[in-house]
Amino acid sequence: MIDAGIIFAYFAVIMVVGWRSRSRGKVTADEYFLSSRSLKWPSIAVSTIATNISAGHFISVAGSAYVFGLAQANLELNAIFGILMAVFVFVPLYLRAKVTTISQFFEDKFGPKVALAYSTLMMVLYACLYLGMSLFWASYAIDSLFGELVGFISTDQIVRLCVLVVALGSFSAFYTYLGGLSAVVRTDAVQFVLLVGGGLITVGLAMYHLGGPLELWELRSISYPDTHPMHLHLPASDPKLPWVALIGMNLLNLNYWGANQVILQRALAARSLRHAQVGLLVGGLFKYLMVLILIIPAIALIGIHGQTLDDPDQAYSTLINTLLPTGLRGLILCGLFASLMSTVDSIFNSVSTLWSVDIYKRHLRPEANDEQVVAMGKKAILGTLFVGVSFAFVVVSIKSGAGRGDAFTHWFNELSYYIKNGFVLLICAAVFLIRPSRRLVLLALATSIPMYLTLKLAVPELNYFVRAAIVIATSFLLVAIPTWLRNGWRIPLASLVQVSGRDVGRFGVVMAASLVACHIVFH
Repeated sequence: MIDAGIIFAYFAVIMVVGWRSRSRGKVTADEYFLSSRSLKWPSIAVSTIATNISAGHFISVAGSAYVFGLAQANLELNAIFGILMAVFVFVPLYLRAKVTTISQFFEDKFGPKVALAYSTLMMVLYACLYLGMSLFWASYAIDSLFGELVGFISTDQIVRLCVLVVALGSFSAFYTYLGGLSAVVRTDAVQFVLLVGGGLITVGLAMYHLGGPLELWELRSISYPDTHPMHLHLPASDPKLPWVALIGMNLLNLNYWGANQVILQRALAARSLRHAQVGLLVGGLFKYLMVLILIIPAIALIGIHGQTLDDPDQAYSTLINTLLPTGLRGLILCGLFASLMSTVDSIFNSVSTLWSVDIYKRHLRPEANDEQVVAMGKKAILGTLFVGVSFAFVVVSIKSGAGRGDAFTHWFNELSYYIKNGFVLLICAAVFLIRPSRRLVLLALATSIPMYLTLKLAVPELNYFVRAAIVIATSFLLVAIPTWLRNGWRIPLASLVQVSGRDVGRFGVVMAASLVACHIVFH
């Protein structure tokens, strides 16, 4: 009952914050979707990283770390490369163009067809995959941790998960519908505190039960019995996280952090370039904290519990049920809820922005005023909820069957890369090439998906990160070689870097050096 009371209090606080942030009277599209471009760097930092860390991170990333050790941290740490590129190359271009969506930037570069393709694929990617997976993981966590509390719903786990998916999705959609980006940012601030607080408590208890952090280097896993799990780099033959996968990871991070409406919506809403750059850099620092919170407890579980779990995605739930007393379990679950809500509300806001600004206003009803655009954006939230919940039902069905026995996060990653490869092509062609052919860009974007599928069918054993790197490089060269032959290479790379102040530049250098140091120390 104590845990249930804590959880109820959490939902009440979030609802109050969301209600107080609701839109009063008529609002412009800029106010609803970009909070009047008034965000300061602390809000950008906290809200961006809170959006990045979903409930799926706690469950799925911990599950993968339980199997692969510190190598799973590559997906967190190497985000810093993408963040640095976004901070000093991509975001300055977006702010200078004063775009509301990334699609508008691509339209300026490649025309309306490419922009429409980007908007459509982004909505498919986030409304289906990301929203569906986020709702699934949160429901999965609740059912794993508090099965006795939700058992009244049904004795069938699939039914319980589906009911929880609907409830959690509806709650997030409600306060996003009320307040737009302002409500998202304010609730994210509350949720980030819970996310970090709950995570740090878990780390502390895991280290206590293990016997201290030095014991991490004494562990041996079933997968890698000859060495400890505190290595970032696994052999090139590893099926999931070989060291050669770093190439694909870094290329894909150009999209996730540099051309992603959901992640960059706060930077687009910054009051100045300096606030955008500092906010994203501070968010990058939090990635180190996320490694501590998400990866280390799962590795510690190898020593505390052994590698006896049939389903590695139960690792985080096992930690909570094994280590935490009543009351603290409720607090940790609030942290999981916080990570879910901060991701889901951002998806609702960004997908509604893409639909109402890039498709409704641009193609369906150009004469629409701000009030009509905002109204359409609110309707899009409801449509996104329906699509995301439907995909979550599909994921529940898959996970309950063939999904067991392997870390589910890799299934999701591979599925999302069918679309993301083309996004990397778009941002690289837009920034690093001089007037590339619009038709060629659209062709390369369209062929990136069947190219990835063909590679998977032809060479199924090829690691999915390596496969993504091949597709990205091939697609880019398809556009780049004719462009170089026709227009030459006249872009000085140094001129692409824009810094809002020397201290910001030094901040970026320190971040880059810290990333290199991590790879050296934990090789």
